[in-house]
Amino acid sequence: MNDKQKELYSSARDQIEHNLSIIRPGMTFVEFNEKSWRIPEKYIPFRYTLAIHGTGMADEWPGILLHPDFDQGFSGIIEENMVLNVESLIAEEGSESIKLETQALVTSAGAQRLDSFPWEEG
Repeated sequence: MNDKQKELYSSARDQIEHNLSIIRPGMTFVEFNEKSWRIPEKYIPFRYTLAIHGTGMADEWPGILLHPDFDQGFSGIIEENMVLNVESLIAEEGSESIKLETQALVTSAGAQRLDSFPWEEG
């Protein structure tokens, strides 16, 4: 990876790791949004709008939008035994984009990744 790719990859990994670390059963979607990783301004125009979503044929319920797009009226609760996909797409003007995603099971202790694929050291 070149230096720009490493920077973008590191930010994408930070976003996913942060958002995984805050997921707890009983957490409301609003609370998740308030505590979620904040995308630096330079990446916002190129973001993927979802922070997390359910598993299925597409971006299934609950589709919890990132903080710039979140609707405070979208209510719900993260429940134990939900399987959620935690996502990131990071890019800036003139750059390639980095898109990462992982599936996680919501346990009583928080989110547990279901994959074993290691992140790159960026």
